[in-house]
Amino acid sequence: MKRRKLSQVIAVTLAVCMLAGCVLTGCGSKSDNANEDTIQSGSTLIYGSNDYTRINPAIDEHGEINLLLFDGLTAHDENNEVVPGLAESWELDDATNTYTFHLRDDVNWHDGEKFTADDVEFTIKAIMDPDNESEIASNYEDVTAIHVIDDKTISFTLQDKNVAFLDYMTIGILPKHLLEGKDMQTDEYFHNPIGTGPYKIQEWDEGQSITLVKNEDYYKGAPKIDTIVFKIVPDDNAKALQLKSGEINLAKVTPKDAQNFTDDDTFTVYDMKTADYRGILYNFNNEFWQRNKDAIPAISYAIDRQKMVDSVLLGEGIVAYGPLQRNKYNNEDVEKYSYDPAKAKEVLEAAGWTLGDDGIYERNGEKLSFTINVMEGDQVRADLAAIACQQLKEVGVDAKAQVQSEIDWANQEAFLIGWGSPFDADDHTYKVFGTDKGSNYSGYSNEQVDTYLTQARQTSDENERKEAYAKFQVALAEDPAYTFFCYCDVDYVTNKKIQGITKDTVLGHHGVGIFWNVEDWTIE
Repeated sequence: MKRRKLSQVIAVTLAVCMLAGCVLTGCGSKSDNANEDTIQSGSTLIYGSNDYTRINPAIDEHGEINLLLFDGLTAHDENNEVVPGLAESWELDDATNTYTFHLRDDVNWHDGEKFTADDVEFTIKAIMDPDNESEIASNYEDVTAIHVIDDKTISFTLQDKNVAFLDYMTIGILPKHLLEGKDMQTDEYFHNPIGTGPYKIQEWDEGQSITLVKNEDYYKGAPKIDTIVFKIVPDDNAKALQLKSGEINLAKVTPKDAQNFTDDDTFTVYDMKTADYRGILYNFNNEFWQRNKDAIPAISYAIDRQKMVDSVLLGEGIVAYGPLQRNKYNNEDVEKYSYDPAKAKEVLEAAGWTLGDDGIYERNGEKLSFTINVMEGDQVRADLAAIACQQLKEVGVDAKAQVQSEIDWANQEAFLIGWGSPFDADDHTYKVFGTDKGSNYSGYSNEQVDTYLTQARQTSDENERKEAYAKFQVALAEDPAYTFFCYCDVDYVTNKKIQGITKDTVLGHHGVGIFWNVEDWTIE
């Protein structure tokens, strides 16, 4: 990516990604009936959110607010299966790898203009345009032709089969009539976006709140809740405090703070599974790892993942060893790098590292020393990094955690990464581990990994996909891109009057996805 635009993308992504953070301490005392008072009318939901610098579903992958403002041609249901969205039906011509979508005729943009196939073509072409540097461009790289047949019919021809294509058409569609010829990174539209979704923006008070009002003309029917306010609460401790005081009535909190709500009958605590994992991303563009990549398996053996799950997540999560553990294609028969400090030292010494007088391994005059960067505001990642550094020091690796307000992907040595998707296995694998793909921030490249990921997306045969993903996971374990830590479940706390949240839905990266059916929520 070009550095200038990459910094814009990262600024947006990281502002949203801090949603995964945790709280350092417990909550303050609750004001008498405060939470009850703020929700008596039953018309307003106030969500404790981190900040947004723009809202652009075509360029920035993450953003909880996208589900409220935009719709895709397809959508995901409670079980993360693909269902119709703006497209009421579709068919696939296997001979030509062409998907033809038939669009609904009852959809308008928030400004009253009709939604048409031209909007779909515009959005996907904008994502595919390399000048726009979309994080999700690799999802559509095999599209060779887009044909607008009429206002309500559009086809996509793919170079080869991609069975994840219907998943990727859940992306929010943008209005051509408002964005044609505009800068897809900086246009003012992205500070006051017009969508087709169940809610529309009423006001954006920068750094304070984003107020949404229900779309009375929504094609599924007007939402039940009149107003949803994304109240900007960047400090995680403040989210828990404001839940107690009644200033907000929905927020994601950490396991530590969730315990402060479980015995309070004013609230409901949702302990929800995610496909969201954490680990160390190594920057293979950095000369340190180009010289010392053989130390990564030893680092992985040195990490006590169960301790992380127990002490940081309070048991709300699982030990991680790969990117597909909460996917039907997970392969358990891989090297898991289970905690084994002796094995870690054995691997290092076999590779020519010797223990120095200071207790740190060195080779060719260079210490095995590196920094793990953590984005500020994310205490869970900070705690995980601190534990990892302590454990690594015990086996002779000098790792330091450093909290930063911005991330320099090109020059950092390592980063406490988070990824994960509960949808098709192609998502958050092909674009994350594939050579030169849009979300491959580590610069990782492995020819076998590329081959198996390509094979998996090009067959609809379940057995063939299973075999390809199994081989991918073996290859990735043999040549690690990351040191995996854990999968993080999430706790959402709501005022008990808010109804409609589906507690068994597996959420995605940073716990995103809770709003999938927001138009059906009520405040009783």
